[in-house]
Amino acid sequence: MEANRIYNFNPGPSMLPLEVLKEAQAEFLNFQNTGMSILEISHRAKAYDEVHNQAKADIKDLMGLGDDYEVLFIQGGASLQFAMIPMNFATKEKRGNYVQSGSFASKAFKEAQILGVGYSAASSKDVDYKHIPTQDEIKMSDDAAYLHLCYNNTIYGTEYHYIPETGDVPLIADMSSDILSRPLDFKKFSFIYAGVQKNLGPAGVVLVVARKSMLEKSPEALPSMLRYDTFYNKNSLYNTPPAFCIYMVGKTAKWIKAQGGLEALAKVNKKKADLVYGVIDSSDGFYKGHADKDSRSFMNVTFRLPSEELEKKFVAEALENGLSGVKGHRSVGGMRTSIYNAMPYEGCEKLADFMEKFQKANK
Repeated sequence: MEANRIYNFNPGPSMLPLEVLKEAQAEFLNFQNTGMSILEISHRAKAYDEVHNQAKADIKDLMGLGDDYEVLFIQGGASLQFAMIPMNFATKEKRGNYVQSGSFASKAFKEAQILGVGYSAASSKDVDYKHIPTQDEIKMSDDAAYLHLCYNNTIYGTEYHYIPETGDVPLIADMSSDILSRPLDFKKFSFIYAGVQKNLGPAGVVLVVARKSMLEKSPEALPSMLRYDTFYNKNSLYNTPPAFCIYMVGKTAKWIKAQGGLEALAKVNKKKADLVYGVIDSSDGFYKGHADKDSRSFMNVTFRLPSEELEKKFVAEALENGLSGVKGHRSVGGMRTSIYNAMPYEGCEKLADFMEKFQKANK
């Protein structure tokens, strides 16, 4: 770690790979010998076209997907997708089904409700979102247009460790906070989307990876920028795209490949998570995890301390030790340490060491 850098455990925008930041820095003023920055280059230029299409190809390659899938780059955050998905795929006769496993999963359901096309197929709200609903708990409606999941729940620190079976019903997943963090059978998903600012790049673009059959035709009544076929037919270049964000996503995808791909990342991510959860589990109750053990996230570790006073002290002293962004979400309280792909194992070692020392000093 560089001397003037800290370990950034923020939930998003989050830490990016240092190698990626340095690459962007090195070519920031003169991209591909154009005499311009990537921030200045036209999105119609050949040099940008190569960036755009290579990012798409690398993402599909990492996910093991073929020509029946397409990659889109959309703006408006994952929050806009909460509305676009039911607008494009649900009707009052064929409702969108939702598993409410956390805050963002429930926000997605709320948007479908506003449109009058939402159905709750399962919810863990009654247990404060401590666990991921099981396959048996998911009860889809007979008119289901799709089943929507939030695959990792950033605020509550829970994550799916199975892929729900939906039969012929398309499976849609918000993977904003665990995209490309481990191998999955991505072919089981018809539509995946992710705000990239947690695991893939800076805020400003949403990655959509979906079956072409889902994207080819949108309802005629929708405005152009709310239609998936607008982005599909124009290679996400209907209007000026967030070129710098896409450029950074492309560099991060290449970095993931250089690490050995998703299998290699998954091993490191599990090792990081096991280290931090190990401190929690061996603390004799000083640290109390929010999530049930079988639903724990590899990306966001959430826990409480014996008092709010100690929690404030923990946050302040962590920052003094070069550990930033450990405060939990205001709706849950406590701590949240986000250990996305770019967080090195050494960062988790330093966090675990700090947690052990803090416990000894504050028993």
